[in-house]
Amino acid sequence: MTAPDPDSDRAARPLDEAAVRERLGTDHGAVLDAVAATADALASGDEPFTDGPALASALEDRLAETEVLDRLPAVLATAVDAAGLTLAADPVAAPPYVTVTSRGPVLRGSTPKGRLVVVLGAFRVERSPRRYVRDGGRGAVSVSVSFH
Repeated sequence: MTAPDPDSDRAARPLDEAAVRERLGTDHGAVLDAVAATADALASGDEPFTDGPALASALEDRLAETEVLDRLPAVLATAVDAAGLTLAADPVAAPPYVTVTSRGPVLRGSTPKGRLVVVLGAFRVERSPRRYVRDGGRGAVSVSVSFH
C-alpha cells in the first residue's frame, strides 16, 4: 500500500497564507526577529541605502555572520509543511532555496505541484528620492507567501 501524496490535490486547495505565516511566527519567531534586528541595524546608519545590490550584500553578510542564514532552510521547510506540501529536495542556505535580495530573504521550495515562495520583507523601495527603507516596522519583517 502506498502512502497518500499530500501534494496530489494541491491544485484543488487554495494556499492558506495566514496559516503559513502563523506557523512561521510560532515555530521560527526567533529567526524572524533576528532578520528584523539585522535589518534594523543596517537601517540605523546615517545614510540610507540607495544601491540595491549593496544592501543585499550587506544584509546577506550580516545574516551569515550571525548564523541566521543557516537557519532559513528550516523556515522554508516549515512553510512548505504548513502549506500541506512536501519538498522535492532538502533545502540549503543557498540559491535556489535561499536568496538574500535588497528587500530581504527569499525562500523558494519546489514541490511536485509547484513552488512555494516566502519573502521575509525587511526593506521596501521609495522612489523619490530612490532609497531603501525598513519594511514591516522596526523589530519586524513582513511575511508574504505565494504558490506558483
